[in-house]
Amino acid sequence: MLPLVTLRALALQTQSHGEAYEARLAAVAGPLGAKHLGARYVEISPGKKAWPFHCHHANDELFVILAGTGVLRYGEEEHGVSAGDVVVCPAGGVETAHQLRAGGSEPLCYLAISTMNEPDVLEYPDSGKVAVFAGSAPGGEKAARRLELTVRKNAAIGYWEGEE
Repeated sequence: MLPLVTLRALALQTQSHGEAYEARLAAVAGPLGAKHLGARYVEISPGKKAWPFHCHHANDELFVILAGTGVLRYGEEEHGVSAGDVVVCPAGGVETAHQLRAGGSEPLCYLAISTMNEPDVLEYPDSGKVAVFAGSAPGGEKAARRLELTVRKNAAIGYWEGEE
């Protein structure tokens, strides 16, 4: 196995949801043998987003913008991004929540790199959801997950509830 990949040779998979989300993506690090570092190539269609606004409690993420322009939503602020920019989103609470949206008429293309720690807990401030992943980190192999749970944050119950 070669320890390199040519981005233009990747077989991209399309992911979409409703009118707001559309992206083409391919894993980069896992297929080349990385166990503790995740990387995928992402192309977000103009005017679209790839994923909901979210934060990771256990994983740092880094985005290397390769082409196009867009907007980084980070915490309560927005920042323009373009080719040559590097975005760092450390693990944390809603203050580190992030989302990229493509602008202009060309796709926003970038490498998304993650520490791939598991388990991980994600929060989605816009929708009030919390997700838990164990067995495989977000962005990892879905078949390896022992637990994947998404619930409304306000659905929490007391620790001892239901215990006798």
